[in-house]
Amino acid sequence: MTVFGATPLHHSYRELGEQFYSDQLPTPVAAPGLIRLNDALAEQLNLSVAALETDEALLALAGNAVPEGICPIATVYAGHQFGGWNPQLGDGRAILLGEVLAKDGKRYDIQLKGPGQTPYSRMGDGRSPLGPVLREYIVSEAMAALGIPTTRALAAVTTGEIVFRESAQPGAILTRVAQSHIRIGTMQYFSARDDVESVQALADYVIERHYQDAVEKIIKDTGTDPYSALLTCVVEAQARLIAQWMAVGFIHGVMNTDNMLLCGETVDYGPCAFMDAYNPNKVFSSIDTQGRYAYANQAEIGRWNVSWLAQALLPLMADEQDEAISKAEVILGNYIVIFTETYQQLFAEKLGFAQSHLSENNSSPNTVVENNAEVHQLSVELLQLMATAKSDYTLTFRTLTDYLAPEGERHFLNKLMTLPDTFQDWLQRWQALLAKHNVDRATAHTLMLNKNPSYIPRNHLIAAAIEQASQHQDFGLFNQMVDVLARPFEYREENKIFAMPPQPEEEVKQTFCGT
Repeated sequence: MTVFGATPLHHSYRELGEQFYSDQLPTPVAAPGLIRLNDALAEQLNLSVAALETDEALLALAGNAVPEGICPIATVYAGHQFGGWNPQLGDGRAILLGEVLAKDGKRYDIQLKGPGQTPYSRMGDGRSPLGPVLREYIVSEAMAALGIPTTRALAAVTTGEIVFRESAQPGAILTRVAQSHIRIGTMQYFSARDDVESVQALADYVIERHYQDAVEKIIKDTGTDPYSALLTCVVEAQARLIAQWMAVGFIHGVMNTDNMLLCGETVDYGPCAFMDAYNPNKVFSSIDTQGRYAYANQAEIGRWNVSWLAQALLPLMADEQDEAISKAEVILGNYIVIFTETYQQLFAEKLGFAQSHLSENNSSPNTVVENNAEVHQLSVELLQLMATAKSDYTLTFRTLTDYLAPEGERHFLNKLMTLPDTFQDWLQRWQALLAKHNVDRATAHTLMLNKNPSYIPRNHLIAAAIEQASQHQDFGLFNQMVDVLARPFEYREENKIFAMPPQPEEEVKQTFCGT
């Protein structure tokens, strides 16, 4: 038995060829110490929790030792960063150890984030301060609990070393898990070099690893080529992912093409944040001075990003460029359709309307469309009210849920939040629309309980957890947050503090990348 299981890690990405990576050993640290191990995730990955709790494992998670059979690499990619082209980026502070086969039959990357310099560090030290490691652990695991596709945190360790950023900060390393770390920018890297052979090899690999069944079905149904089918799959995955972000008030903050994974998982939790008061133009990232990645811009940025993937795949989609462009335009045109349908359905569910309610007793598709539009308009009007009143995003939806709850089960209404008088007309129309669609209160309440979380990773609590850990080596609040956020829909009075918005003096107005 080794640290990562009975069999060595796999290295299928490495086998694609040397142009995709550089061999890179982690740089040992002074005094590694375990912060937290994600036992539940380890079990899902077919890893031994007992083995991961050993001193040998701690050395591996800190980069001080490389277990037998592991060939660590740093991968290369390019990307558009805030709209500007950078022809070579890469894993500047991350090293891929290899892949495991999990219980679900899928292959997952095991990556160290912050283990030292690589050939792509661009004058950086390749290290991570403790704060960004804790932030990514908290937020990525919260996203997973919310049911949103995401990279995961397997472990976090301290290094016993100081990292210099705006000030001297303790260092840490995150062990990150992803279905793969292949980015839109990975395709762009080879496309920009007119290396069509590598683009094709990478595309074939992505199809086999992530979309084999879906691609085969698309080809069977439409007669198209596999690379147009791949683009179709990624466009759908990205559109649905961003709709899910927006349904929980999440702002990624740095949606560069090198931060968007082809597998459709959320990655790179740098200046990310969940909104407190609803503002469609909200920006947290300190480096997003133009608001490019504001909350309301995320859908359009997602479409812009996948258009660059389409450009990279054009030579594979047809022999004639005009034909390839025509195919790509059709596929990209579906992006906003998929996003809109997903977004509207998610918000309908947040208000207690399932698709079955909208379709019930209606045989005409036009009637269903009309019903969807009616509910969507209700959602739009609610968001307008929230923006005007500066209502807390999460609390508003969770308080609406309480309007349909029995008296003794109302934990939020008039306790954590009282809706302004300006909402009264909307509340009456909402409940009338539920009645119109024959949705009883109990059914709507149950649906809303499962769609509107009680807890999100509140920015002020993340900041407090980071300060406690960085200044006092106290990980109590960090661990408590991770535990509470693992069950975001289950309200418990003893965890009330994690449901409450910040006081004015606690509000976090900016977040930072942490690189």
